[in-house]
Amino acid sequence: MATLTDSEIEKLFSGAPQYFARSEGHYTGAPHPSVAFPWDEELEIRDLTDHTQIEDKAWSCVTAWPHITRDVHSDRSAAQRATEEKRRAHFYPRCRERPNMLSMFGLEKGSVGYQAALELAVADALQEEQWGFENIGARQPAIVEQRQKMLTSKDGLRHVEETVIMEQLIKNSKRYSEKHLKERRVSSELYNELFLQVLHPPTKVLDHKDPYSLSVQILALVKVLAAPNMWIDFSHVEWRIRLGQLLWGSPVEDEIEDGSSIKTGDSASDINEERYWLLLQILLACELVIRLDAITEGEELGLESIRPAEIHKFEREANKSVKWSLIMARVWLENIEVVKTEATERTSTEEKPSGWLATLTKRMSLTRDSGSHNHHSRGPLYVIKGKHVQRQINGLAHFARRLRWPDTDFRVSKISDNCRAVVEGTPISTPLVTPSTHSSSRHSSYFGTPRGESKPERNPLRRRKVSAALHTSGWLSKSYVSGLMLPGEGICHFLMATLLENDPEALARLGTTANLCGGFVYWGKSFWSTACIVGRVLAAGKGAVECMGWISSDITPQGLGDGWVNIEVEQVPEDAQQVDKKARLWGKLAVERESRVLGDADPKSVFPADFIIPFENVYPDKKPPTIKIQLKALSLWAPVESVHTTPTEEEGPTPFTDVSRPPEIRTYPAAVTFEVTDVEAGEVKEHTYSLAKDINFVTAHPCVPSQHVRILKSPTSPTIQHVDLSGNGVAGKTASVVGHPLHKYFTYTALHLSELIAKRDFSLEALLGSYASASHRPSLTPASNSAAKVLVIDCITGFQPQPQEHEIPLSPVISRTDSQSSSYLSPAPPESSGGAEGGDVAGALQSASKKMHSETRRRQFGSDMEILVRAICAEKGWNALISRRRRGCLACAIREAGALGWKVVIRVD
Repeated sequence: MATLTDSEIEKLFSGAPQYFARSEGHYTGAPHPSVAFPWDEELEIRDLTDHTQIEDKAWSCVTAWPHITRDVHSDRSAAQRATEEKRRAHFYPRCRERPNMLSMFGLEKGSVGYQAALELAVADALQEEQWGFENIGARQPAIVEQRQKMLTSKDGLRHVEETVIMEQLIKNSKRYSEKHLKERRVSSELYNELFLQVLHPPTKVLDHKDPYSLSVQILALVKVLAAPNMWIDFSHVEWRIRLGQLLWGSPVEDEIEDGSSIKTGDSASDINEERYWLLLQILLACELVIRLDAITEGEELGLESIRPAEIHKFEREANKSVKWSLIMARVWLENIEVVKTEATERTSTEEKPSGWLATLTKRMSLTRDSGSHNHHSRGPLYVIKGKHVQRQINGLAHFARRLRWPDTDFRVSKISDNCRAVVEGTPISTPLVTPSTHSSSRHSSYFGTPRGESKPERNPLRRRKVSAALHTSGWLSKSYVSGLMLPGEGICHFLMATLLENDPEALARLGTTANLCGGFVYWGKSFWSTACIVGRVLAAGKGAVECMGWISSDITPQGLGDGWVNIEVEQVPEDAQQVDKKARLWGKLAVERESRVLGDADPKSVFPADFIIPFENVYPDKKPPTIKIQLKALSLWAPVESVHTTPTEEEGPTPFTDVSRPPEIRTYPAAVTFEVTDVEAGEVKEHTYSLAKDINFVTAHPCVPSQHVRILKSPTSPTIQHVDLSGNGVAGKTASVVGHPLHKYFTYTALHLSELIAKRDFSLEALLGSYASASHRPSLTPASNSAAKVLVIDCITGFQPQPQEHEIPLSPVISRTDSQSSSYLSPAPPESSGGAEGGDVAGALQSASKKMHSETRRRQFGSDMEILVRAICAEKGWNALISRRRRGCLACAIREAGALGWKVVIRVD
């Protein structure tokens, strides 16, 4: 038999995603997982993704990856449009959040994408903390020593006055907005400014050809920012979240204390000192960004030349902490402006700012006497303001509407009115007052070691558990509304915290202590973080909505009223072992080898008989029963005492309740109960599944079917007898299959969901082993193998369809992927024509109406049956891919399972 040529192989796997893990270069950490279509040039195919697009510009800070944000608001201000028009060449550090937050929002609700699935095991949250917030009041000797050494050295940092820091920040903001920095600034001017005000000049000549070059300045700044034990390391997730707390989290004496206040020790000046060092770090990082942008733009315009040796030196010396400082500086320059005003005499009759947005325009006095209580002192005051407050408010309203927040229109209107009042009103000067020490500080850590308890031993959880105390006009809200948020999971917490902090009724009903990685019941609905297994399972239900890491569902726990809950969950043993350096992602060769389109075949000798056409719905011996599945209850069993509870003995009353002790967040084991009906036999049985394991679901990557499968028509192909390649509907064979072929290396077995439900005690290994050699079903495992590599759970065949309810989308489509490849195995829906539905994908040219139709269909995906199959996986501890027919073929899903090292594929209609 003739072997397949390279051209034939490329035709066979046209539109088939291929899975990679490649290093981005030296000093960049773990490899970068990616999906590509190396044999396709069509934009419609290369643009296919397994995750949703960012819906709102207010949420754009969620990732450091270059991306396109679809703006749902057309009423952009003139300032926003002007800012967008001034975009120029920017420097991007080769350092980004892990996991990739774009990939954290999979097309299937409650799922992630391929990149995030591999990066969860090397996530930023797995790092040990450098030094926590509780150490601000009692800083480690190494930190004090390093800072003193830096200030006394003649080859490093000068002593910079607070006013100089603020003036330089104002100047850098203006420079950043200029169209072409290189045309208006020369290197010598920037050199003099840097080394006369901020740094000491180099003690030796670094560049004999041009001692005042930008490269010299860049390396000097990198050297200072890379100094250990001196600056905040934003590579740690907690510090990214606490950035806003350090700027805004200090209450004045007569305000209610923030629940997550900083532990200031015995000296009230400690917090001001830490804010000084933070602002100095922001300044240095902004100076570095300005110069890196200038040299990048100069290279782009042919005005500057960078030597390879300089690039290598920069990559070597700019450690992860420096690169995260650059990311932080970029966020600052994009979203924050500092405005200088003259101080006026204050009288005791002046009113304090009112409203949760008014606090964003507080004046921060950083003069020498700002720490005193003398309000009659004159001197410059500096306002730290968000540039895009209205954009952030629109984003919050979008978030609330998407989650179907109770009484959305009324509450969003109140927030918008508050916003306009603050913008139009005259802010009142409020110098920064040194906070008094509060002995009843509730938490010293945002991630919450409860007061009085020792920190537990490090447990490498792939998803961190985050608790916070909410407070009206708190620093969580200020961080979001100002736009000062760093890439990573933080924005998901900020969005929900801001929504709750500014909904008085929600605070009254739910309390001020929040478990932002758990869930809560409110107004007859339940809201769950996707970090919680209950949220990831309920997301599969019809009508569930996902937005920015949160799930809204009409399913509520049985017998539970309004309030927060935490769910008891165990890690999957394999996941617990495969973290950091042991993560599968480091095995680059294994990831690619176990997902190759040619399997283990020699590329020079590939035969048509080496491939099969995978299927999940052919049962020649016995047709599976037609079953109907209905969810009966979500149950939370007796609470687990002393596990993730929040002690409240020392907490005082909140501003919204007279209760002296806010309710404790209890931890429950969760389970779901279903009623399964055999329609033909009329039997009804109940089944309960415990949501016990912290598993993950991945959206199988979309593909575009090959039109060349017929070249595999061969009597020696293992599955040819079961597949009708002619498309004529031959009796006894499956319908025409236009997916991709699968090499026989990828052994799998298909098991109908009804059989899985009928079993009670079984393991995945037993299922793979027994069904691989069973003679009563068409096995795709050669007899020489003892077990199949992948279990495909058939959730398509013989299920009684649920009635489709018409649903109007709340916003336009957020992903082109659904409409690109959603119907290549069925006729096109009447609302659309052409495009992907005919197999000729034209996603880049689709109209807004098609996108809205696609989003409607995406929201309609889901059923109680899909909740049930996810619940089985959660009970058994099976990480699983979700492969939706018409979006992607089974062969590509099985290969992706090989890349991830997973063994379960859920095949849904």
